[in-house]
This record gives sequence, C-alpha cells and structure tokens, in this order.
Amino acid sequence: MHNTPALGIDIGGSGIKGALVDTAVGDFSTDRIRIPTPAKSTPKNIAEVVSDIVGSFAAELGDGPIGITIPAVVTHGITRSAANIDPSWVDAPAADVFSEHLGRSVMVVNDADAAGIAEVRFGAAAGEQGVVLVTTLGTGIGSALIYRGILVPNTELGHLEIDGKDAEKRAAASVKAAEKLSYARYIPRLQRYYETLEKLFSPDLFVVGGGVSKDSHKFLPQLKLRAPIVPATLRNRAGIIGAALLAAEEN
Repeated sequence: MHNTPALGIDIGGSGIKGALVDTAVGDFSTDRIRIPTPAKSTPKNIAEVVSDIVGSFAAELGDGPIGITIPAVVTHGITRSAANIDPSWVDAPAADVFSEHLGRSVMVVNDADAAGIAEVRFGAAAGEQGVVLVTTLGTGIGSALIYRGILVPNTELGHLEIDGKDAEKRAAASVKAAEKLSYARYIPRLQRYYETLEKLFSPDLFVVGGGVSKDSHKFLPQLKLRAPIVPATLRNRAGIIGAALLAAEEN
C-alpha cells in the first residue's frame, strides 16, 4: 500500500466531491471539496469540474494517484451505463476523457465498488476474510461483492429481477420515500431482497450503506438472514476513500 497521498473524487447526481486520502489509515487527510454536478452532466462538463477539484489539491498531491467514482458500470476505463448522469456516458471512454483534461492518468471505478472496498479495508467489514456483500440503498441500489479483500467489479445487484420486478424499483430508499412507506411496510421488501442475495451468494457478511443506513436500527434487526447484516460506517466518505485506495494500488 502506498503511503503517499492519493486523491479520491466521487461523482454523484447532485455533487462532485473530492479529498486527499491517507491510504495507510483509510481517511481524509484534507477537507473535502464539493462542487455541484453540472445540469448538463456530459463527459466534457464533468471533466471540467474534476479538473477544478484536482487543481485545488495539486500542490499536496504532486504526481500521486487519482481515483474517480462514477455511477456506471466501468470496464477497462469505459462507462457502459449511466445512472443519474447524462446518457452520453454510455460507452464513453471515461478514463481517456479525464486523462486528456488532466494531462495524467486516472483510474475510474463504479461508485458502489469504491464504497465497498473502503468498507472492507477500513470500515464495517474490516478484518472479514470471507465473502462480503456491500449494498447502498439510495436513489437505486448499488452493490459491491468482495472476497478475501478482492473486488468482483460491476455486480449491479440492484437490477436483479425478483418476483418479476427490478429489485431497486421495489426496495431502493427512494422508493420508500416516493411511496411514503413506513418501515413496517418497507422491511418485507428488504427481507425479500436480502434473502435472495443470500441464496445466490451465501455471504459471510452484509454491509448496508446509503443515506437510510443512519436509521439502520429501525430495520436491520428485523431482517431474518443467516449472515450478519450491519450498517456501513464510512457513510458518504466511502466512495472517495475507496477510489483513492484502488488508484493507489493500481499505481
């Protein structure tokens, strides 16, 4: 593991956030910067904001590694999907776009995968050597599958078809809010989702992130699963930390 600073940048539907990360301890080594995501969130417009964030940390970062999360499937630096960002990201050469704007190489990773790595290395799943399944309940459902610390990327388990429906259209936190579901009505949907994941992957530990995890005491104890299920601990820092960790390891 590199001990030099690494920069993590987390691209979301409403904001683009970045901070330098001490990869030895898995935490920010600077304050976080947040810039609103452009209304027209094309690769060019997003890359310009990312360039501004990188510029803000240039002196401390030097030639250190840069990791960037994006809400998309990412294979070999190419974004294959687009969630809550402009459709022009589909099949876009994302890593090349960022590298051209910055004049240096970067690593681009799915946002849930980055958060999952952070939780396994320094968060709620630290020390777990088996299969960890990290999910984020938010606008959709993100997922990260990690075995013995190794990421299996782009699982996109929020899009499992369960009972004839896309899972996240029934169980995402945004659906709970839109349908004004009480926890008594929401918990059976989560039970069905997590029992399906358990049947498919038999994880040793579930970690649940996303904004709703702050109320985890209201629903996690009610879920009946074989594996323990615990709330994420790094919360909205996880994407930045995970992106920086992965970039440092790639460097």
